Amino acid sequence: MGQTSVSNAVLDRLSEELDELTPEARKAARYVLENPRDVGFLTVREFADAANVKPNTIVRMARQVGFDGYDDFREPFREAIRAGTATLPDRARWLQDIQKRGGMGRLYADMATSALRNVEETFAAVDQAEMSAAAKAVWESRNVYTLGVGVNHANASNFTYLASTGMTQFHAIPRPGSTSVDDLAWADSRDVLIAITSRPYRSEVIAAAEMAKEQGVTVIALSDSPASPIARIADHSFIIAMDTPQFFPSSVSTLALLETLLSFVIASASDEVVGRVEKFHERRQQLGFYQEDPS
Repeated sequence: MGQTSVSNAVLDRLSEELDELTPEARKAARYVLENPRDVGFLTVREFADAANVKPNTIVRMARQVGFDGYDDFREPFREAIRAGTATLPDRARWLQDIQKRGGMGRLYADMATSALRNVEETFAAVDQAEMSAAAKAVWESRNVYTLGVGVNHANASNFTYLASTGMTQFHAIPRPGSTSVDDLAWADSRDVLIAITSRPYRSEVIAAAEMAKEQGVTVIALSDSPASPIARIADHSFIIAMDTPQFFPSSVSTLALLETLLSFVIASASDEVVGRVEKFHERRQQLGFYQEDPS
């Protein structure tokens, strides 16, 4: 078994044993699961400080999952580092290893490769000044309409939901029982439309974007080509890489770019927005929407 497989086996064992650990040992185990690359570098005291537990808690955790102590527990992670398989830049070797496993390994590697490449290509093509200008338009607008149909309606709804935790007047369209053209009937120069479509381009998205543009709405387009019908008319356009081995276009880079746009909007916003987000989650906490961490 390779060193990466050994360290992964340790992580699997920790995950399986998590509920059986004491609350303090569970905190230590969670730190390992969330920061596996750190384990090979940290002394037991450094690990304890990082996980906010006592050093002997680390030792007890290691023993509970079958090791003699912390040094024994840490060794697979140290070996993975020495073997050069624990670093992020070693992606090519990791993907090759997946492909050699047979069965669905090649498909898994192809999906991972395309997802990573799509995000890289998308962000490489984004102009920061353009992103800032689009975010400023969103922040200063009266209403923000995010338009997508099919899978992109879910992407539009996700963006709208996140934005609405701190800001008002965000709308995912088309609304249930309506059409996007109807939803934009009274939009004007005070409003923003974020339109999303890729080949084969959806006619209702194109029609809505064209109508919005005629009404003076600021149009932000997310599409797969500068020649896209919505990209050509947009005030701000972002080209999304969507290649994938599967039948449907990938949404990975679309979601990543929408999240980035929202982060730029919040960075442009007033301090009041941060307070609103905190209050939103405090209210949910008070109403019991979240389960407390048992640790």
